[in-house]
Amino acid sequence: MSNIKKLCFAGILTALAVVCSAFYIPLGASKCLPVQHMVNVIAGVLLGPGYAVGMAFTTSLIRVMLGTGSLLAFPGSMVGALFCGLLYKYTQRLSAAYIGEVFGTGVIGALLAFPVAALVMGKETALFAYLLPFLISSFGGATISVVVLTALEKTGVFGSIRIALGQK
Repeated sequence: MSNIKKLCFAGILTALAVVCSAFYIPLGASKCLPVQHMVNVIAGVLLGPGYAVGMAFTTSLIRVMLGTGSLLAFPGSMVGALFCGLLYKYTQRLSAAYIGEVFGTGVIGALLAFPVAALVMGKETALFAYLLPFLISSFGGATISVVVLTALEKTGVFGSIRIALGQK
């Protein structure tokens, strides 16, 4: 039963990220989508790295299919979700999850965006062209998730969600 609840929760987070992708801040060649990064952190913390990566992939795929996203969303969101989920899984610290999202998306995802842009999209770009925009976007989303998860923790909702999802 817990897997069905996790899948439903991942679906809700995916829908939230897709709907909120209409609200973005243009930053150079990329878009700042803080809600995507907030959702990555929430998924990484509450669902784990596997669900978080799957949710990030699904969100990116839907956004590309709807024409509201680009192929650059794949490396950034998926690596950030993975790092966030893994760091939280092994440390059980929210601060580690935030750092994982920012480093995973802002540094590793940005560097992985270069070959996607150059080889798949045919864009001429510099290796570090996506570093600053990805860092700003992921930092903004991680900051929002700090506020959301802190509020959920203080009100006891965080623990209730974890219990409902079959966690300790």
